[in-house]
This record gives sequence, C-alpha cells and structure tokens, in this order.
Amino acid sequence: MAREIITLECTEAKAAGVPASRYVSTRNKKSPNTPGRLEKKKFNPFLRKHTLHRETK
Repeated sequence: MAREIITLECTEAKAAGVPASRYVSTRNKKSPNTPGRLEKKKFNPFLRKHTLHRETK
C-alpha cells in the first residue's frame, strides 16, 4: 500500500496561545510531487479562520 496516514497541525496556533487544531489525511508516499512535508490551508476553529497546517512527524 503506497498511501500513508499523516497528521496536519496548525502553524499559527502556538503563537496565538490557543490549542492547535489537527486534521488527519493521507498522501502518496512514493510520489515525486510531494518529497517534503505536506502543507494545506485548513480551518482552525479556535482562531475562526483558515490557517496553514503542516505535516507533523
């Protein structure tokens, strides 16, 4: 199976002092298009706006 489960965590929550929002997603591990960490804009309910979420370890 080439897809792996990843966790996306908000990058702006720590600076604002609110809990980090987390999302679970999948990505193709063998794809040459995503060699680094995945980044997506997702909604953070604590900040009530869309923020950048980055893949965690």
